[in-house]
Amino acid sequence: MDEFLTELLQTRSPTGMETEAANVIEKYVKPCADSFSRDVLGNRIAVIGSGSRKLMYAGHIDEIGFQVSYIDKDGFIFFQQLGGHDNVMISGRSVWILTDKGPVPGVTGKRAIHLMDAKERKEVPETHQIWIDIGARSREEALRMVCIGDPIVYDTRLVELANNACASRAFDDKAGAYSIFEAFRRLSKQKGDLKCQLVCVGTTQEEIGTRGATTSAYAVGADVGIAVDVTHATDFPTCDCRKFGDIKLGGGVVISRGPNLNPKVTGRLIELAEAGGIAYQIESEPRPTGTDARVIQMTRGGVATGLLSIPLRYMHTPGEVANLNDIEACVELLAAFAKSLSETDDFTY
Repeated sequence: MDEFLTELLQTRSPTGMETEAANVIEKYVKPCADSFSRDVLGNRIAVIGSGSRKLMYAGHIDEIGFQVSYIDKDGFIFFQQLGGHDNVMISGRSVWILTDKGPVPGVTGKRAIHLMDAKERKEVPETHQIWIDIGARSREEALRMVCIGDPIVYDTRLVELANNACASRAFDDKAGAYSIFEAFRRLSKQKGDLKCQLVCVGTTQEEIGTRGATTSAYAVGADVGIAVDVTHATDFPTCDCRKFGDIKLGGGVVISRGPNLNPKVTGRLIELAEAGGIAYQIESEPRPTGTDARVIQMTRGGVATGLLSIPLRYMHTPGEVANLNDIEACVELLAAFAKSLSETDDFTY
């Protein structure tokens, strides 16, 4: 795993407070960009090339988390969710509360199983039944350390597993953001091969409604766009492929097909993968996707849009598992697509 991806995964970037991730992207990408900018939603936008056609790559840099909403008289902190969580996973976790004074460590807690009756042990706790313990002994003491509205993320480490698999918090979507910007960095050394202007955007607030992509896609005004996100690997016990499709961890980058995606863009991605020997898988997307692709497609007069995904196990948990081979395949396909785009390409159908 290279240091760019490692540093990106170690950042804490809950929705609405993506600065740590954005700063890592700026560190690695700005030196090789023709221009690099930020906007009022926190998006990071890098540009190379000068062709008349604009190609936009988008990968979101925010992650799920929580937000401080209430502190009781004894100093226990209650919270609301930023993005979707499985409440089974929340209690008993180390967390960071990200304050203006710096991160404050805490632990999520609920009543121990020994103090529950048989019925309670079978129930999934609601969010308001879980709290964060920072060791404070009163509300006043807690308020000297944290404020209402402070964001929160899990405190988990990056773990390398067998066969190039890795576990980390927030592969969703640090894997996608890394992919677009790593392709950008490689292409910056081959600018003579580009016949288009490539605009890569690290988008914000995807987890609460693709907000960063909505504004940045409008500002960029691209002719063609590709969003890169994660998708569910379905090669684990109890997953029914008849319902969720057949996507394998380590099986290659995932190319989506469906009405949210332009068929000519999708077809070219498949052709390039086959021609370049890039491992890929196909996923069916019968509705607007839950990714930045859905808003890029609908921008201005419409954008010819594609979607690439990294297979991911255990999405929206503290221990998401991805495979580095799939990420590399995504980077290679993004680079190949950018080099293939010409000023005469027609994506109408």
